[in-house]
Amino acid sequence: MGKVYYISKNVGLGLLVLGVSALATIIALSIAYDKEKAKNQGRPGDGAADSTSMPTPPATLFTPKEPWDRYRLPDSLVPVSYNVTLWPRLEPNADGLYIFTGHSAVVFKCVKETDLIIIHSNKLNLTNFHGHLAKLSGLDEVTAPTIQKSWLVVKTEFLVLQLRSRLAVGATYVLYIEFQGELADDLEGFYRSEYTEDGVKKVVATSQMQATYARKTFPCFDEPAMKAVFSVTIIHKRGTVALSNGREIDGVIDGMPVKVTTFEPTERMSTYLLAFIVSDFVSIQSNQNNNLLIRIWARKKAIDDRQGDYALNVTGPILQFYERYYNATYPLSKSDQIALPDFNAGAMENWGLVTYRETALLYDPIVSSTGNKERVTTVIAHELAHMWFGNLVTLRWWNDLWLNEGFASYVEYLGADYAEPTWDMKDQIILYDMYKAFAVDALASSHPLSCREEEVNDPAQISEMFNTISYNKSYLNTFAFDNTEYTDLWDHLQKAVENTPGIHIPHTVHDIMNRWTLQMGFPVVTIDTRTGSISQKHFLLDPDSVVDRPSQFNYTWFVPIKWMKTGVEQQQYWLLQKTVSGQDWVLANTNVSGYFRVNYDLENWSRLLSLLNTNHKVSHLPIHLSNVSDTLHCFSKIISTTLALTTTKYLSKEKDYIPWESVLRNLNYYILMFDRTEVYGALQAYLKKQIQPLFEHFRTITANWTRVPSGHTDQYNQINAIGIACSMGVRGCRELIRGWYRQWMETPNHNPIHPNLKSTVYCSAIAFGGTEEWDFAWMKFKNTTVASEASRLRAAMACTKTPWLLNRYLEYTLDPTKIRKQDATSTIQYIAQNVVGLPLAWNFIRARWSYIFQQYGKGSFSFSSLISGITKRFSTEFELQELKKFKEDNLHVGFGSATLALEQAIEKTTANIKWVTENKAQVLKWFTEASK
Repeated sequence: MGKVYYISKNVGLGLLVLGVSALATIIALSIAYDKEKAKNQGRPGDGAADSTSMPTPPATLFTPKEPWDRYRLPDSLVPVSYNVTLWPRLEPNADGLYIFTGHSAVVFKCVKETDLIIIHSNKLNLTNFHGHLAKLSGLDEVTAPTIQKSWLVVKTEFLVLQLRSRLAVGATYVLYIEFQGELADDLEGFYRSEYTEDGVKKVVATSQMQATYARKTFPCFDEPAMKAVFSVTIIHKRGTVALSNGREIDGVIDGMPVKVTTFEPTERMSTYLLAFIVSDFVSIQSNQNNNLLIRIWARKKAIDDRQGDYALNVTGPILQFYERYYNATYPLSKSDQIALPDFNAGAMENWGLVTYRETALLYDPIVSSTGNKERVTTVIAHELAHMWFGNLVTLRWWNDLWLNEGFASYVEYLGADYAEPTWDMKDQIILYDMYKAFAVDALASSHPLSCREEEVNDPAQISEMFNTISYNKSYLNTFAFDNTEYTDLWDHLQKAVENTPGIHIPHTVHDIMNRWTLQMGFPVVTIDTRTGSISQKHFLLDPDSVVDRPSQFNYTWFVPIKWMKTGVEQQQYWLLQKTVSGQDWVLANTNVSGYFRVNYDLENWSRLLSLLNTNHKVSHLPIHLSNVSDTLHCFSKIISTTLALTTTKYLSKEKDYIPWESVLRNLNYYILMFDRTEVYGALQAYLKKQIQPLFEHFRTITANWTRVPSGHTDQYNQINAIGIACSMGVRGCRELIRGWYRQWMETPNHNPIHPNLKSTVYCSAIAFGGTEEWDFAWMKFKNTTVASEASRLRAAMACTKTPWLLNRYLEYTLDPTKIRKQDATSTIQYIAQNVVGLPLAWNFIRARWSYIFQQYGKGSFSFSSLISGITKRFSTEFELQELKKFKEDNLHVGFGSATLALEQAIEKTTANIKWVTENKAQVLKWFTEASK
């Protein structure tokens, strides 16, 4: 294809802009999104780790011989409805095990003649009925075939029933099964969560079905396209409450010390959206949304301390916003949201019963920070977005997971912005998501959004898929309670384009979007203002890397570009083969609205740098975000490293959060590459020089740190000012931090540190201190009843520079009584972020890989972050060889959902080695001269 480029016509052009221009942002979110990495990820000051993973094909070719050898269900049977009864025991049995029992009856229809019934079942003990593992009967006077034999297939997680004769096409049957399972603490399926309240151990039975764990709870057709209606009954102990997707319609106490709660039948839905919970939690509620019942559930103390109030206050407005935005009424009779002590993901969009980590739903008005509050808002907005896009209309198979996740990751900012309009949430999408997408999609080992179905088969591959897309209101109405593929969305977007006056695009939505979804990567667009020419090239972290995935589009894209130049604000029209030239500055991809990077001729770079250093406010965000970010991502030898660093010189004049945060995130690469070398001293001196004015600015406007900045993002930038100033040695900063922390140690029941600053102060004080400071933090961590406070302390304890404390902390991650299983891998990552802790964490992982993999790696979709987090600093040939040996030594163990993350770690380390070798000397020289 020819090199053709388009510039968007109007930011507000409704569906087209959402479907094409803003879609660039959504594509970025697709790539950046690792299922609830995104939601485990904290806001400023939360100290959370990140990760990104994409799917990988099977390591070895497996040729199935029988239908039950395949990971996908046959297409001969379709479920219609389930009747499920569960009875979780919240006390251990004689063997010390927590169990649940139950029975299920699934009504299914035969659509293709077959003598096999294949249904998912995993880790369940099934009752034997006269030699068989199920009972089969017919409906509507249909006679069911007899069962010849039945067996379980461990590899593909199937229950197989071989029948003596064939099922009749069009006939409906009922399969009845009784079962027992373990209510384990593995955070999967129907599992056990524990917490202590008032010195008493409490047990919660809760669930996480996505992606392939419903089959661990009851036998079912556990694929997203196999939608059905579910009627649920839960038997539970008196004094506890049972919750499920539907609203409870009856609660009967029989002669036994149990209660039987039944729920209204669900809408037609997928198994991965089911939820079952039994606890002694309490709730607060509202009925303001057209009499819709909205409830927030949590531990009694959390509710009593009003930690659920904020979530309740924003849920109603966000739901109302989405109803207008989607032009579709919320389809259920209630909206429950519950905060769980143990939860592997950040949150899960179960239809009608959304589950959260406590840090993602609870906000303490006294203890929690502005960042905690923002996180609650954005996570709620993300999960509620799924109630329509994902739950009402659902992907057909996991290879199109981006249809769910990227879109929710985009509109969460819109929902949060509606709930909190003073926060400028839509500006932050670039920081929190776009740049992460750039980082992973610049690798030769990246992957297209829409991969082939056969590349996503077993549970580990499915877990790697957690990634998006735009929408159309008619799309939701057409496919309500049904399943779709990405091509359905393009069809409906195309209809919207054709039916919207004033919109013209020279290609179809399919033509434009297939280049973004069916091939990996993104372009760097080069504008030569001397000649007016515009060209594009596939951007790669290492330009010498080999891309072994062919593309029918030859790695060219239709690129929607917004641009501006001197005196002309935001050009917003479709540009086809037009020139961009002039004697004054030109800036493309303003506000980073397009998913691509930009380069210019040296003359234009010079004009932009001059503008940045003399009048950096003239164009505000466009200059800061696209100019600074693009220049610092200079791995591809497109521009010189010194030119990239020169764009940061103006920072001593900058006071705004987003430009500072953007630069700091990009400069972090330099810190990671050089904080173990002689370069770091000069780098530290330069950053000290740049951050000092910001530190003094906040000291002044807060009256010597006694007040809180009024602006939402100003509060975040105060965190940057203190955190960077202390780590770079600005005079007075360390004394300030130590004083606050020491005052807290001397009066443990009165914390003088403002919640916004706690993460930074805790980390810095523990880094500057010793055993006494660490042990105090551990004591407060064990005793706090506020999840966000526990999360801050857990991250801060990884900041110590004392090796034996870090090694002890690593050992704690293997003990669930010290560090919850949900927090184990992120705690290891926190330690690895510490320059002293990196080698300790790396040795720890290598020595215990088999155990860690068995505990966390087989299906957890956040597991890949462990590899990517530990290897971020790797930049020497020795580390590369260690990484390769680690891979070789553990092939027999496996890497599960971290398989591709390991390949990407090797690729990134290789690129880091080359970049450091080529740039170390000039970077040292530049920082040395710039710090004078």
